This record gives sequence, structure tokens and C-alpha cells, in this order.
Amino acid sequence: MAEAKLFELNNGTMQVKVSNFGCTITSLLVPDKQGNLADVVLGFDSLEPYQKGEAPYFGCIVGRVANRIKDGKFTLDGVEHSLPLNKPPNSLHGGHKGYDKVIWEVAEYKQGNNPSITFKYHSHDGEEGYPGDVSFTATYTLISSTTMRLDMEGVPGTKSTPISLAQHTYWNLSGHDSGKILNHTIQIFSNHITPVDENLIPSGELFPVKDTPFDFTDENTIGSCINEVGIGYDHNYVLDNGVEKSGLKHAAKLRDPSSSRTLNLWTTAPGMQFYTANYVNGIVGKGGAVYEKHSACCLETQGFPNAINQSNFPSIVVHPGEIYKHSMLFEFSAE
Repeated sequence: MAEAKLFELNNGTMQVKVSNFGCTITSLLVPDKQGNLADVVLGFDSLEPYQKGEAPYFGCIVGRVANRIKDGKFTLDGVEHSLPLNKPPNSLHGGHKGYDKVIWEVAEYKQGNNPSITFKYHSHDGEEGYPGDVSFTATYTLISSTTMRLDMEGVPGTKSTPISLAQHTYWNLSGHDSGKILNHTIQIFSNHITPVDENLIPSGELFPVKDTPFDFTDENTIGSCINEVGIGYDHNYVLDNGVEKSGLKHAAKLRDPSSSRTLNLWTTAPGMQFYTANYVNGIVGKGGAVYEKHSACCLETQGFPNAINQSNFPSIVVHPGEIYKHSMLFEFSAE
């Protein structure tokens, strides 16, 4: 059986370490204005804690379906499917052993000016309750000095199936060990969220963010209204307000005022879960750093939560002969 390993992508300016265990980004170093490098993702020094299930989805790719599916049930082509309720009463991020907890095969690994690595994984019919075989690939590429691209693809076999992958990195642009991100600013190119019930399942409606604590149409600090939304943000934003370039929509701009490090995120996905690490509680990470609540944020571009059970949400069903594609662009700068 293949073993979990770490691989480095380094173009001389930014350095990324990624594992074939869950396609997990374990460290990502980018410069500030002065050229000082900092590791801006939460994680562990070795792969063992990831393999032991100690990571709350740090840095990984989740699937077959990211986010929550209500009651772990859906009906497709007249057949009801039941999924593991790994986050009762719902199924979350693919079940007990989603794609974040499997070893992917390294299909290609290139060094040089635009280093890249391609992982592949064959998901079998019935895996975690999902119908149909699907062949997946995920490619991380450093396409310029401070830009990383992720291209995810899924090719179903003989059955239709829901597919919605998400990249679940926890970002702290001051450095992974620098504490809370409440003074980071964020702009989210979205006019609506999908409001949720007490089990974080969307009602199906689209809720305008204007004049609410969810409004980041203009840049604002993450902490400005966070106390008005319960324990923090954990909401799907409808990406309906961003400019496009090369087929990708501008999803978010995250900035740390202390270092000036900035992340502009672009995606092909229709939604983005903005999550402020509300359930992270005293996890000992890299270099002995202790990660607490609100010590990072996730910008998980995705299909809408529970879309398989909401006919008015963009469909996440992929049929035989079709290809699931999801690309993300992570543009770092110091501005």
C-alpha cells in the first residue's frame, strides 16, 4: 500500500509543502513587504496527527461532497442513498473517511520555475454511501512567484453522483502561530448567503447581506461584527458579485494589516464557506503553537451545502460522460 509522504513545491519565492494524504497543504510560506517569509496555514509538523484524525480538516481536500447533507440522505434517479452521520444529525465532508483521510497516488511531480504535483484517487461505488465510481485528480501548481493554482477534476463511471470538492486550508496571514485573525480584513464578493437552521442546513432561500453582520461587500475587519453571529462565521456565501478573469470569479480578498500580506482568491465554484475556526480549541500545532478559536479562517469554495436536496440550488450532480471541474487561484501579495 502507498504511504503518506510530503512533497515540496518551491519557486524561490513561495514554498508549499503538500502531502498525498488527503492532498493536504501542511505549510505555505509567502513573503511580506520586507520579504520576510511566514507560514500562513495551520497544521502539524509531521503527518502522524493528520493520519490519527487530530486535524479538523487542516489543509485538505474534502469530498465526495463538501459541507453538510441533511440527515445524511438523498434520492437520485429514484434510489435513496444513506450516508454516515459523522456530524450528527448530518453527513459532513464526505463521511467518516472522506477524501481528506485517504492516500492519493502521485501521478506527476514536476520541479522548476512552475513546480506542480498531481494527485489521483479512484473512489469506488458505495464508498461512504455514495453511488458510482469516480476517478479524481487534484493538481497544485505554482504558476507565478506568489500565485498557486489548484485544479480538481472528477470523472464518473457508469452512475450519476453528487460531486462537490472543497479545499479546507485554515489561513492566518500573520503566520500560523500569531493568534486570532479578528483584525484581518476581508472582502467577500457576494450579495447573499444561504441562511441555515440550528443544524447548519440551508433553508433554501437566498438572504441579502446588505446592512447585516454578514456584509463584507466592502472590506471590513473579520472581528467587526463577529459577536453578532453566534460563535463566529460558518456560512455559505453566494459568489454573485465578483469580476471574472480567465473563467474564474473573484471570491474573496483577505488581508493582514500587520504584515500587509494579502490573499486574493478566485474560483469557478458557485459558493464559498467562510469559516472562522469556531470549533478549534487548544490544538497543538507546528512548533508547539497552540491554535484556539478564531485563530484562522477558511475560504472553502464549493457547491452550496445540501444542494443535493435543494432543487433551487445549483446542481452538484455529475452524470456519466460529464466531468466535474473546480479550479481555485490563490494570489498572494503584500499591499
